Amino acid sequence: MDRYFKLSEHGSNVRTEVVAGITTFLTMAYIIFVNPDILSSTGMDRDAVFVATCLAAAIGSAVMGFWANWPIGMAPGMGLNAFFAFTVVGAMGFTWQQALGAVFISGLIFLFLSVTGIRRWLIEGIPLSMRSAIAAGIGLFLAIIALKSSGIVVASPATFVMLGDLTESGALLTIAGFFIIAALDALKVPGSILIGILVITAASILLGVSQFGGIMSAPPSIAPTFLQLDLLGALSFGIFHVVLVMVLVEIFDATGTLIGVAKRAGLLVEGPAHRNRNLGRALMADSTAILAGSVLGTSSTTAYAESASGVAAGGRTGLTALVVSGLFVLAMFFAPLAGAVPAYATAPALLYVASLMVREMVEIDWDDVTESAPAVLTAIAMPFTYSIANGLAFGFVSYAVLKLLTGRAREVHAATWIVAALFVIRFAFFPEG
Repeated sequence: MDRYFKLSEHGSNVRTEVVAGITTFLTMAYIIFVNPDILSSTGMDRDAVFVATCLAAAIGSAVMGFWANWPIGMAPGMGLNAFFAFTVVGAMGFTWQQALGAVFISGLIFLFLSVTGIRRWLIEGIPLSMRSAIAAGIGLFLAIIALKSSGIVVASPATFVMLGDLTESGALLTIAGFFIIAALDALKVPGSILIGILVITAASILLGVSQFGGIMSAPPSIAPTFLQLDLLGALSFGIFHVVLVMVLVEIFDATGTLIGVAKRAGLLVEGPAHRNRNLGRALMADSTAILAGSVLGTSSTTAYAESASGVAAGGRTGLTALVVSGLFVLAMFFAPLAGAVPAYATAPALLYVASLMVREMVEIDWDDVTESAPAVLTAIAMPFTYSIANGLAFGFVSYAVLKLLTGRAREVHAATWIVAALFVIRFAFFPEG
């Protein structure tokens, strides 16, 4: 292990890496409960999605550990799972099989962009304000989903939305769960989100809101989602911008996380090219994980920012990621527990993740309206139009137009012009959806 993972070279040891892996797993294990809850709303088999989530996380983390030797955990990403379920399937009317096909295609494109180096070019070309707004907007999108599923926000014929009945058990459990998670996180308790989900699940069982079916069992069958992707359906014209959005979010989310966590771990040499012999492998690892996840039956797999908790615990090598992988394999035996988790237990987790993502807005230059206005449009359009895709479109197009109208077109990178043009084409020729 010392030779393969170069533990001594990184100033680490097996015990430290194992502790770091456990820490990272605890902070990201909430996804095994939240992802099935979100994707099952499309008609996908909840138990199969649970197994697919665990396997996709295990495979992605193993590839990251063995090949890139980086202490970064992988799993289906928050935001893209919501886009998959509520926009692509729910709002646009595609089948979940076609949506899985779109994930696979986006993975192929993502892999191509990583291999050719275009991925780095795109990242360098998208302004910081837009990258920050995308993260914040996805956070707000998750927030509206959480508030709706918990009954805190309900529909209104007069004002579109209004406050729900806060005396209902679902709303009360969600509010309690949010406070538990936020308080535990403020106290630096590892796995605060996971603990919050489990506490509210236990409370809902005691109150009769959900049924207790046990804790452990043999893993359910993955057959209902395995190899069910519809590639021909995903190649239809209407899904063009779906793939575009998936690729863009994958690029920003995964690359930003990889570079951010790697910097905390001291694995990157500062510089515009982020010189490091394993960065290329890490970029390839998350690309291949997306392909694996789509075949298994889950939305896009990505690097998790929660990996920073493992780095803080001393994780410096791929052994940390390998421990995360092993724990996700073990998690497959807890399907009965996952089945007992109600929406009221995952809603506070979504709401808290949203509050963490919205803080990215501090990175925006608020003194420059050509930077701040497109960023705000990006962030608010996502929840108000119930679409991450529309938020990206509003943001990129308005950014390019405002820079052009103020005589600052030269400040716009070619990558931003290309993305803005693609969204204009989408609205002009494919207005439906």
